[in-house]
Amino acid sequence: MSTESLISAAPRFARLRAAATPFLFILLGVIYASWAARIPAIRDALQLNPAQLGMVLLGGGFGAVASFPLAAWLVGRFGGRRAAWYSGLGLIVVLPALALAPSMTWLVIVAVALGAGSGCFDVAINAIGTEQEKQAGRSTMSLLHAWFSVGAVSGALFGSLMAGIGITPTVHFTIAAIALLLPLYVAYQALPPDQVEHVASKQYFAIAHGPLVALGIIGFCGAVAEGSIADWSGVFMKDRMGAHDGVAPLAYAGFAALMLAARLVCDRFKDRYGARRVVAFGASLAACGIFIAVSAVNIPLTILGFALAGAGFASVFPFVFSSAGRHGATALAAVATFSYSGGLIGPPVIGFLAQGWGMQVALGLIGVMAIAIAISASRARWLE
Repeated sequence: MSTESLISAAPRFARLRAAATPFLFILLGVIYASWAARIPAIRDALQLNPAQLGMVLLGGGFGAVASFPLAAWLVGRFGGRRAAWYSGLGLIVVLPALALAPSMTWLVIVAVALGAGSGCFDVAINAIGTEQEKQAGRSTMSLLHAWFSVGAVSGALFGSLMAGIGITPTVHFTIAAIALLLPLYVAYQALPPDQVEHVASKQYFAIAHGPLVALGIIGFCGAVAEGSIADWSGVFMKDRMGAHDGVAPLAYAGFAALMLAARLVCDRFKDRYGARRVVAFGASLAACGIFIAVSAVNIPLTILGFALAGAGFASVFPFVFSSAGRHGATALAAVATFSYSGGLIGPPVIGFLAQGWGMQVALGLIGVMAIAIAISASRARWLE
């Protein structure tokens, strides 16, 4: 290749490298929202009651929490780039299997695999993002998480379209998996090689302790909220509000859309007001949104309530993970383990509460979680 060709190719490669990390966040959002959008259809196909669906969601949360020591080992051993490649491939393979599960038992098993893959992928891409934030010398994590929201909005809207025109979850998930495979490979190739320092005595598993506990509590409540809204908002729309299968995913789409909009400005608010104030204010807004949604006045107001909740919760994970990531992959995985225990506990608890007390009461618990986030954030000295 001539010198002129190399010079002309350099800007294109630089743009591709700059887009690689955002795409990884988009990919996770698409997979997450694709599953969330078709939960009502998969539930109906297997004739699951709320408690049984709660057990399926428990499997996903268990897989995520159990995967974090593995995630820390993968990032520590291979670096974030290769860890994201390996776990991303796993996610793409698992997605169509969710729709192929012939029984509740198999669906739980596949949900465990989905949780494990998403947990490893999440830690890997946040490790990449934390390193890039250090190199930039300014807050950039919220913007990266905004790309997750881009993927979530896209996945939810695409899921709504697929459901609206009668496409089965199997075909839907297969299309999504095929569409994501090549971009994942391109993003992996575009990222710079990992610089990994192998330390024989390095610890890859740790329980959050000291100031990390406060970050873990905030992340725990945030995971309860995000996971429960993703998994149950569509069910709430269909069962309580009487929404069509094509309309039900719009509750999560609204949640993800305003989360995206908020994340575009959260970094600037953090630089100006500090992470603690931003998270505390946002959680208060989220509580208001949840209480509006569960009032179940009508479908548009319910969607608006979930959308306000998305804006309020927007800063939780970017700032918690950014704060923990400054202390290394093991600290990040420790806080992620604490945080995603909320993803393990929250959605099934919502299912069990819905079985006994109704979906409105169950989802109202998320508003209480938002208030707990606001209180914890105002006192978390490591949330910076």
